[in-house]
Amino acid sequence: MFSSKSPEWETPQDLFDALNKIHRFTLDPASTDDNAKCDKHFTEKENGLLQNWGGYSVFCNPPYGRNIGKWVEKGFKEAKKPGTKVVMLLPSRTDTAWFHDYCLKGRVEFLRGRLKFGDSIHPAPFPSMIVIFD
Repeated sequence: MFSSKSPEWETPQDLFDALNKIHRFTLDPASTDDNAKCDKHFTEKENGLLQNWGGYSVFCNPPYGRNIGKWVEKGFKEAKKPGTKVVMLLPSRTDTAWFHDYCLKGRVEFLRGRLKFGDSIHPAPFPSMIVIFD
């Protein structure tokens, strides 16, 4: 699970539930049919990067691969649409261009410790953060 074979990291349910109490999410644009956190969601087939997120309260845990910067840019830009809020669960990579170009323009909350994604018994090999664009 911690190799680069898959960029998908399933969101811990307790973290999602806590965030959902605050933000009342209506769209999950980066999911599979099995791990979607909202009724309205996009899978790899629909490609959330190409979809409209406008008017939704969005929870996005994007694929943690080479295209993560595109997802962060998309979240930042979509949040500028009326009635749209984007909350992203991201690896805490403060040395990246996408962190400086986009995340710092939102609200950044660093998570204490390391998350356990999916049904893993081991924590992730990286710290995580929540970035809120609204």
